[in-house]
Amino acid sequence: MDWYPLRLSTSVKQHVFGGRAIAEVLGRSGLPDGRVAETWEVSDVDGEVGVVADGPLAGTPLRDLVREHPAELVGPGWSGSRFPILTKFIDGASALPVHVHADDAAARELEGQENGKTEAWHVLAAGDGATALAGVRPDVGVERLREALLAQEFDTVLERIPVAAGDTVYVPGGTVHSFGPDTLIYEIEQTSDTQQHAMPFEMEDGSPVPDGQRRENVEALLRETHLDARPVVTDATVPADDDGVRRAVCCEGPYFVLHRWRCGHPVRVRREFTTAQVLTNVGPAPVTVRAGQWTGELARASTFLLPAALGAVEVEGELDVLWGHLPG
Repeated sequence: MDWYPLRLSTSVKQHVFGGRAIAEVLGRSGLPDGRVAETWEVSDVDGEVGVVADGPLAGTPLRDLVREHPAELVGPGWSGSRFPILTKFIDGASALPVHVHADDAAARELEGQENGKTEAWHVLAAGDGATALAGVRPDVGVERLREALLAQEFDTVLERIPVAAGDTVYVPGGTVHSFGPDTLIYEIEQTSDTQQHAMPFEMEDGSPVPDGQRRENVEALLRETHLDARPVVTDATVPADDDGVRRAVCCEGPYFVLHRWRCGHPVRVRREFTTAQVLTNVGPAPVTVRAGQWTGELARASTFLLPAALGAVEVEGELDVLWGHLPG
């Protein structure tokens, strides 16, 4: 296989909490009119599998590449049925629904899924005083949590934490959470779409959830919640290296790692790797990517999936890029 950086199709979600920040702040082109809550940059979720957009592999679903070329795509010694990392842009113009994602054990036992969803939010922009709800307060038990969720008294039982541009919030599976309003993030997570939410409306269109169904939803949320689960917040501010590039480790855990490389002037950098890399441009201008004899442009708010077999790429421009990958 003659591998090259893969540009995938993306799913666009126009949920009720979205706005126009992905287009107007990040500069993403080609989005539909109206609110845009999420773009799924690299996805192998059932029903939302990305398809290679151009080059010799155009039209090939990501899942086919994973199954037929696991070592070359993901990394030597890796095996699995799906690409293990999901990445998104999320515009929390309004507050997201209060919800929980199962951890691995609960996903297998309660959802019949291969894995749960631990995630991390890297904050790209946030308004003054922006906050997130993440984790249950230490003195809160299941009964009190149930009552508060049904009454929508979230601040009485959940921790509210400040967030600002440059922060990364690591959210283990089983952590009840929400963020917004006025918060724009890049999310990296396990490949899963399992979730339970506590809201009286559907996030897709705002339609009401019948009371009986809502009570069932809250019970399902409680079964997947860990009362002691807590987020970890990291500030990605680091000094520049000798070449002027600030190379920050935003988060590092058992499922994924996220880095952010920034430089205020044009520069050319090289990155070597042995596992697939998700390279996303969050900067003010396109950047040039080179892999062997292949050269292409990565537009603003766009993503390349870099197969492990490439081994290295060079990126050139006024950099502000994110690198997501498996640990190790």
